[in-house]
Amino acid sequence: MDTATTVRRPMNSVLRVFAYLKRYPGLATAQFFCATLMAVAVIFFPSITGFVIDDILPDPARHGELLMWVLLGIGSFFLKDGLNCARIFVNNHFEQNVIYDIRSDLYRKIQRLPLNWFDSRRTGDVMTRVVEDVTAMERVLIDGIELGLVAGIQLIAVGLVMYLTDWQVALWATMPIPILIVGAWIYSKDARHRHKAERNATSALNSLLHDNIAGIRQIKSYAAEADEHANFNRLSDKVRKATLYLMKWWAIYNPSMSFAGMLGYGLVLGFGGVAVIQGRMEPGELVTFFLLLSLFYEPVTKLRQLNQMIFSSRAAGDRVFEIMDSEDEPNAADGDRLPELIRAHVRFENVSFAYGDQPTLNEVELDAEPGKTIALVGSTGAGKSTVLSLLNRFYEVSSGRITIDGTDIATLAKTSLRERLGYVTQEPFLFNGTVRENLLLAKRDATEDEIWTALDAAHAAKFTRELPKQLDTNVGERGVKLSGGEKQRLSIARALLKNAPILLLDEATASVDSETERQIQDALDALMRDRTAFVIAHRLSTIQNADRIYVLEAGRVIEQGNHEELLARAGKYAELCRKSFLDQQAPASA
Repeated sequence: MDTATTVRRPMNSVLRVFAYLKRYPGLATAQFFCATLMAVAVIFFPSITGFVIDDILPDPARHGELLMWVLLGIGSFFLKDGLNCARIFVNNHFEQNVIYDIRSDLYRKIQRLPLNWFDSRRTGDVMTRVVEDVTAMERVLIDGIELGLVAGIQLIAVGLVMYLTDWQVALWATMPIPILIVGAWIYSKDARHRHKAERNATSALNSLLHDNIAGIRQIKSYAAEADEHANFNRLSDKVRKATLYLMKWWAIYNPSMSFAGMLGYGLVLGFGGVAVIQGRMEPGELVTFFLLLSLFYEPVTKLRQLNQMIFSSRAAGDRVFEIMDSEDEPNAADGDRLPELIRAHVRFENVSFAYGDQPTLNEVELDAEPGKTIALVGSTGAGKSTVLSLLNRFYEVSSGRITIDGTDIATLAKTSLRERLGYVTQEPFLFNGTVRENLLLAKRDATEDEIWTALDAAHAAKFTRELPKQLDTNVGERGVKLSGGEKQRLSIARALLKNAPILLLDEATASVDSETERQIQDALDALMRDRTAFVIAHRLSTIQNADRIYVLEAGRVIEQGNHEELLARAGKYAELCRKSFLDQQAPASA
């Protein structure tokens, strides 16, 4: 099964966002309580206004009561806005808690996805989903609760008072509602696709921007600024067109629905005026009705805006939950655990692997006995790095199995497996943080002495002490403030600090000069003495002392033995010595 397969669930993305709300029942109850009291409070002023016009103003004997009723009216607004202030505080905590949960769940999910999921996706697109799309979902929680809950309760409360005041006039007042419903349905039919197109265009632009900033040195070195600017403008134009298409529909929908809502005012003026003329309604009641009508169509307008937000948020939610619904890598969070002490006997038993439809390894047999060093050599693309990736379980084998002390690693929890592996990659990667933070990645509780011991062993202590803040010096993004050799030595120091029983060294000395390589090789030789080690290298000095050398070609092991044995066979290994290992001359027998 392709572990990158996405399983799309039928539940609407917006409903899945709101499913997070049940984690906070207390905040949800407080929201509902405030919204309900607010809806009751807004009814007071229209009722007071009608009473003042019909009963207070015509009666001189009661003019002294006017101030009291005015203060009561103002008090109703104070109550409403006071409740709204409390509701906003509650809503902010509510919304931020939920967004925190979503982001946390999303990042946890990303960490549990297999590497082949990332192989087919651009970093900028993933970043857009985590940052921008989750933020877009946030609007459903902030505005959705505010517009949906508050507006819905107010709509019901005001509508009920209108019908109790005069059901005939109220009927005419609400006549435009079917028009608004039909308009919302027409607008909504393709809204999801319009918003999704806009989100995808924005994501593509962000991906290009991320790549170009990360590769700015390459762009400048190849004088490709004009071409990349043209690419940026091309994608930016897609965002512009997608956004304009969205706005065109909104420009038609919003004013049309606003006009339909205003019809209610005209109908109330006409039929309410007739009711006053006929004596069925007092003038004050008509004024009350107009005030109630403004309070009735205010939430209708908010619900119309909510309709727009829901589809924007749903498009963002679809992209977020596409990640959430992707299948985890096997045993990402569970599985068996290796014992605390292991012999570190590693075997590849008839292992085959393919990247998609491209075969990479074919029936590979390797045997790394405890404490022995295994060297992997071969032409570019022979499958050497893939061997290390499979041992790390970055990918799963297509057939065969890999064992540690007889235990199939496919049954292990990946955390348990990777805790026993020290891995130095061909391209050293340092995070944008301090030297100390990068080293503590290997051992979170390492002491100062342990850190400096690892730096000494990797011949990185000298240049680290010369840094402005030593261990607390920021190395920049990807370690840009350091040289290639310095980055590689810190990477090696990180592996040394981990002190794992199994070492994986993928061209660990490729980025250093000959003198530094000799120093590091001395440290690695000492480190590998009591550990099982897999070494990939093109330099003869790095591998000639290996206990066993495996030569790979087109994903198969074609030769194996120690250095002298393979040279004596005058085969592929001897040929590689002559052509590739340039730092030493191969013996004449080769």
